[in-house]
Amino acid sequence: MSYYTNIGAVDNMYQCVLTLWSHTMYTSSKGDRQIFLSSSEIKQDWSDHALWWEQKQQWLLKPSWTLDKCGIHADARLCLTPQHKPLQLVMPSSIVLRMRVCFSSPVFRTIMGICKLLNIRRPEELSLLWPVEEKKKKKDKDVGEEVYDITCAPLPSSTIPKLANGMPAFFAETPETEVVYKILAVSQPAPAPETIAKLYRTTNIMEKAHINSRWLDSSRSLLQQGVKENDKLILRFKYYTFHDIIPQADVVRLTQLYEQSRWAILLEEIECTEEEMMVFAALQYHIGKVSLTEQSVASCPAMEDLDSALQCLEVKMEGESSADDIPKRLTLKGYKQYWFTFKDTTISYYKSKEESSKEPIQQMNLKGCEVAPDVSVAGQKFCIRLLIPGPEGMNEVYLRCEHEQQYSQWMAACRLASKGKTLADSSFSSEVQSIQSFLAMQKTTPRNNTAQTDESINTHSLVSPRYQKKYKPKQLTPRILEAYQNVAQLSLTDAIQKFLQIWQALPDFGLSYIVGCRKDEVLGIANNRLIRIDLSVGDVVKTWRYNTMRQWNVNWDIKQVAIEFDGNVNIAFSCVTANCKIVHEYIGGYIFMSTRCREQSDTLNEELFHKLTGGHEAL
Repeated sequence: MSYYTNIGAVDNMYQCVLTLWSHTMYTSSKGDRQIFLSSSEIKQDWSDHALWWEQKQQWLLKPSWTLDKCGIHADARLCLTPQHKPLQLVMPSSIVLRMRVCFSSPVFRTIMGICKLLNIRRPEELSLLWPVEEKKKKKDKDVGEEVYDITCAPLPSSTIPKLANGMPAFFAETPETEVVYKILAVSQPAPAPETIAKLYRTTNIMEKAHINSRWLDSSRSLLQQGVKENDKLILRFKYYTFHDIIPQADVVRLTQLYEQSRWAILLEEIECTEEEMMVFAALQYHIGKVSLTEQSVASCPAMEDLDSALQCLEVKMEGESSADDIPKRLTLKGYKQYWFTFKDTTISYYKSKEESSKEPIQQMNLKGCEVAPDVSVAGQKFCIRLLIPGPEGMNEVYLRCEHEQQYSQWMAACRLASKGKTLADSSFSSEVQSIQSFLAMQKTTPRNNTAQTDESINTHSLVSPRYQKKYKPKQLTPRILEAYQNVAQLSLTDAIQKFLQIWQALPDFGLSYIVGCRKDEVLGIANNRLIRIDLSVGDVVKTWRYNTMRQWNVNWDIKQVAIEFDGNVNIAFSCVTANCKIVHEYIGGYIFMSTRCREQSDTLNEELFHKLTGGHEAL
């Protein structure tokens, strides 16, 4: 059932909305402007609502303007609707999030909001595209994929407080949301070979070109492009120029970038040699193993005075622990020992046990801190790394335990304290057991180490279908293990960066294809060049670099992109598989990316981006 109301032509939109709030809805007489509201929408928070002009496919977002100034006539149909609506978002790691995103802002700003909520820096490198419509086979049963619902998250337009490790505080509110963030920030297990085989794979350049026709326009809103509430869209790194990657600050960004590159290899979106595939498989195997034992944490500035001494703090744990108080011995650099106590969420230390009844030398509240393991079971190294918030930044503290039991208790205590929970919390025992189980997974004996490793490798989950068909697991295992020996000592972050480095060194890295007016002509767009491919000969026939480009123009009437290079070189390109706006946005986007520098803040020059990519619509 719909409701109507009379609104004045001279009223501004703010007054119209107030009228809707304060007056009883009734059916208007003929000729009145119409605003439709469903009966269920009347009693609710209207602060996020705005007017949507259906006939013009346009948002009315200037509250001070009158309706006449907006060009609204008597037959206009205006819909009062929320600006933020639920959307299913497929991440590069293939997990699906259901979250509220802005349907009224340009897609570029909407992505900024998404990345702000998910703690992904440099949102200008990402964009949204429609998923590929796959034909379901009769034999395939409908299997519902898991969707992680975070629609309860604060709107991205609001301030999102962060914890010490950079994780938005929202994700720490419940165990369910904390699991979602961990899934985003930690590499996912290797997919089953059956999963890889069922996923859509492009088999030629033409199919790759059709994928690029699905990118959304960054200058227009989601609703303007036909996106509806609860639709599914894909979030991907669109521009292959990754600026200012800081592993400690870019945990989610780096993980999702690795996942996108990994799937590009497994789904054969990019060509690589057999030797390169073995290295990629070895790195995936290593990253999967290390992800279980190592967590990326945020960096912090060095402490001053006593804090500087505590930076290399080592704790020698002795004595028994209780639910309320866990005293231990501490060894500072220089072999000075202190008496440590852990009570509630605070660590305190003293010169000796006898002075523990007096004022401590220092207290460190672990609430909101980052807790990370630094463990090597084989080397009998059981350390806990703490990043504790301080007035001038983050303070780094290392605690060393003598054996597994002490480590398990202190690690559990630190984890609970970081969440604001005390040692009396009912989850303390289960947390200790979980840590002990985690340590048990790493235990191997030299005698059967190789055999266990061989059995633990699911080789067909680490290579593309081409090599799954070509080799049996017994043939792949020794080759992957041989490559693994060269990367086995890498840390998690180093292994991921090594994977990305090899990916970026592939000849076809970062090429996005668009089919021209001739079916045998393809334009390839990269971060530093344009190439023309002649499919009749299957080779690149021409390359132009951006640093020789003087200007480019788009003829929107005939949908043609014209580019002028140094030396009076002019090319014109018409698009078949994609709108010429996509080509224009690619070129302008890469030009925009080249203007970034390390000295700049994280504040984006949104106006410049739209000038370079928006065309006549932005102007």
